[in-house]
Amino acid sequence: MKVLVAYASKAGSTKEIAEFIGEKLRARGVPAEVAEAASLGDVRSFDAFVMGSAVYNFHWLKEAKEFVERNRATLSSHPVWLFSSGPTGPKATVKEGRDLKEVWDLKEINERIHPRGHRIFLGAFFPDRVKGTAGWFGKWIPKEEQGDFRNWNDIEAWANSIAGALLTAESSLTVDHPN
Repeated sequence: MKVLVAYASKAGSTKEIAEFIGEKLRARGVPAEVAEAASLGDVRSFDAFVMGSAVYNFHWLKEAKEFVERNRATLSSHPVWLFSSGPTGPKATVKEGRDLKEVWDLKEINERIHPRGHRIFLGAFFPDRVKGTAGWFGKWIPKEEQGDFRNWNDIEAWANSIAGALLTAESSLTVDHPN
């Protein structure tokens, strides 16, 4: 059983979550590779997938959506778990009452590949990590929304649940035959 943990990250915090998930899967005995979604070619050699993306303005990054579309046939026929990284800050809603943990692309992605689950983890935002125009705009993000809001215990528990599901599925495929 070989797992690919693919990610699309703008400023590195989603990449760190993907690396952490890969580390936790390996610690539980599940071989896992971690790679940036945009750099991946043929993924048919993997048996299961964990795919994550940073969320900006309620959407997954373009690289993550392109990865899903490019590998739709493989992903839809294998176990897949999705995660989203974002928002940041102490509030769960904006002043208009909109849920900040909403991801508008997920309905379409779910219909295309039928993942076993999706989790939204709070993200991290450090303006000095973001380059270009986004970095300039990042300076205007309120201080209370800057910093690291990721809950590593929640991420670890989720990774462990994926490992448990994969190990259980793998052991059910192994049949002991008496001699």
